[in-house]
Amino acid sequence: MGECKGRIVIALGGNALQDSKGPATAEAQLEVVKKTCSFIGEIVKQDYEIAIVHGNGPQVGRMVLASEAAKNVTPALPFDVCGAMSQGYIGYHIQQAMREILREIGKGYIPVVTLVTQMVVDKNDPGFAAPSKPIGPFYNAEEAQSIAAETGYVMKEDAGRGWRRVVASPLPARIIEVGSIRRLWDTTIVIACGGGGIPVIELDDGNIEGVAAVIDKDFAAELLAEEVSADTLMILTEVEKVCLNYNKPNQQAIDHMTLEEAEAYIAKGHFAPGSMLPKVQAGMKFAKSGHAKKAIITSLYKAVDALEGKTGTVITLE
Repeated sequence: MGECKGRIVIALGGNALQDSKGPATAEAQLEVVKKTCSFIGEIVKQDYEIAIVHGNGPQVGRMVLASEAAKNVTPALPFDVCGAMSQGYIGYHIQQAMREILREIGKGYIPVVTLVTQMVVDKNDPGFAAPSKPIGPFYNAEEAQSIAAETGYVMKEDAGRGWRRVVASPLPARIIEVGSIRRLWDTTIVIACGGGGIPVIELDDGNIEGVAAVIDKDFAAELLAEEVSADTLMILTEVEKVCLNYNKPNQQAIDHMTLEEAEAYIAKGHFAPGSMLPKVQAGMKFAKSGHAKKAIITSLYKAVDALEGKTGTVITLE
């Protein structure tokens, strides 16, 4: 890819894939992804090497809903299969959009591939006993209560944005295809661990089996960043900086956090579970992996500025 300025694993949030206020169609998603990739292209233009990890909460939720709605016509698909399908669907859109932007910036020689990625999780992970990962569309309280009564789904309020179904979210332990990702790194932009990776458990005979869960993509991106010896974990979300007292009159943006400071903020309950909390925790874990490592949390639109130290929230070891 040319002289490398640094290795970055980029984690894309839902707003980078779909407009929450727009239509939930494939065509609409592709248009949003094209805008997203124009910002990612600016990072590649500056000779950073990247890998891309994306979420899949809304997409996999709709796939499960569609599959269950059609169960009288065709058998419903297992949750892990829907996760695999979402990796291909979203990855295809990112590949197409990145190819277009790479040609525009004179780097059309860089291939972009999506790797269907399996992620080993512990079958005894406490996440299976306490579902916390939001998937699918937003509902109001009355709709959520009705859905829970009808289906038995666990529904929770999601950071003031509405109610959503939540599923188990075990922590990622091992990326099965990590060797292939490493081999591709120097020549290729790899889209990997989509939706956090397809969660699988290891059986006693050494084989693996898919399970019904969604791994948080920020933790998956963090593990990938460690495994490929990245310099920076960049978590792109809806806000420019992490804030204390978010959405309150005394809201305060944070430019930099050490691990000690981040732990203190978490203890005081500043970051919402299922929203900013996993992003901060993933950033902390990566910063802990080495003195030169840093995590950046910022908005998609400020990604380049954040890399240059002009904005965003940076998490470092000390």
